[in-house]
Amino acid sequence: MKQILKTRLADGTVLAPGVYDVLSALLAEQAGFDALYLSGASIAYTQLGRSDVGLTTYTEVESLLARITDRVRTPVIVDADTGFGNALNTQRTVRGFERAGAAMIQLEDQTFPKRCGHLDGKGVIPVAEMLGKLHAALDARTDPSTLILARTDALAPEGLEAALDRAEAYLEAGADALFVEALRTPEQMRVACERLAHRVPLLANMVEGGKTPVQGVEALAEFGFRIVIFPGGTARAVAHTLQDYYGSLRRLGSTLSWKDRMLDFDGLNAVIGTPDLLEQGRRYGG
Repeated sequence: MKQILKTRLADGTVLAPGVYDVLSALLAEQAGFDALYLSGASIAYTQLGRSDVGLTTYTEVESLLARITDRVRTPVIVDADTGFGNALNTQRTVRGFERAGAAMIQLEDQTFPKRCGHLDGKGVIPVAEMLGKLHAALDARTDPSTLILARTDALAPEGLEAALDRAEAYLEAGADALFVEALRTPEQMRVACERLAHRVPLLANMVEGGKTPVQGVEALAEFGFRIVIFPGGTARAVAHTLQDYYGSLRRLGSTLSWKDRMLDFDGLNAVIGTPDLLEQGRRYGG
């Protein structure tokens, strides 16, 4: 699966929806996407009911990643935040996420506690410290098909030119892909792609209501982006749906009005493969 992502990136732009658990990953795979993005923010939203402010841990993400890659075959890009600590923590993160089946591991240069890239008040560590983390990450991986994605959040605190300079340094250090977070205008997106996209896959992050103008994958591919993620849209869509569902159930005392808006018992079992699982049980049960 890791080599598949590398090949797809060489062929064109990859669209990766955000996932936050095994069921969302399975549904995204069934929809036919070429890659999935395991969003750190969405894990915080759904597993903790909290904001993306550095509360999730290495073990929480690693165990969820392993469960997802055990169930789906689609390559997974995983958000590793800041590596969950210093360069040595970053090595542990890369080794663990690689064992858990990550096709690409994203590392960012924020200070700790980190926060969602589209929240205000971010800070970034010195360039030299981030370069040490990247070298540690590259030394820790055992399979060159495991790609390292370097993200910089320097645009907000330091400006576009400083962010692009950081991206250049991270590319020179050996990063396989780059992510300049929270580009604010189409012009900034164009400048970033003109400087970087002809040399390395560049990621565009589409956050509904965030700092970057949301555009479709075709328009972003024309800029030069080769990875397009919609990381939190899944959690936002599910939250909106559940608000309606729970409101209706509380008001009416029944799910009958939702009959045509939900899977029934057999429908969900078909999605998750219950008939095949029961058949395996019969076969192995003698």
